[in-house]
Amino acid sequence: MATHRLITPLLDADIEKLHSGDEVLLTGPIYTARDAAHKRLLELLEKKRELPVDLRGQVIYYSGPCPPKPGQVIGSAGPTTAYRMDLFTPAMLEYGVKGTIGKGPRLEKVREACVRYRAVYLAGIGGASALLAKTVKKADIVAYEDLGTEAVHRLEVEDFPLIVAYDIYGGDIYSEGIGKYKEI
Repeated sequence: MATHRLITPLLDADIEKLHSGDEVLLTGPIYTARDAAHKRLLELLEKKRELPVDLRGQVIYYSGPCPPKPGQVIGSAGPTTAYRMDLFTPAMLEYGVKGTIGKGPRLEKVREACVRYRAVYLAGIGGASALLAKTVKKADIVAYEDLGTEAVHRLEVEDFPLIVAYDIYGGDIYSEGIGKYKEI
């Protein structure tokens, strides 16, 4: 396993170097979107309309950041359970999103979409939302402000720690990890 420092937006050359289990320190803009925002984004894609934010080459973080306390850029911003976005993910990857961040395993169709559309699923660290928020240097709402914490935010992150869960080669850290323990 290797550690990679990546800068967004992600390029195919960046993604080709990644394998399930690798560590990533991500720097640059990422975009938050949860269930309600994904529903709206998918509706636009289905109608062949432009999205409010060009997400091609970008990374979507499944998070609904808390409002900041005085002196903070953002409140706690941890990953949410990713499988809740599985209905939307293949279409988002086909559109050109190059990475998603969440926690936990996904449906097989998401792993297959990562291979087909050359994208990665990155696992965030659950239970560390206050610490992860410290990697956020700037935060702005860029779409769907009416959704409150589920609005689409543009976060500028620096050395955001992640693990490659699904790679473009079909690697899956969840099934690989379980396999290791079955051998014991």
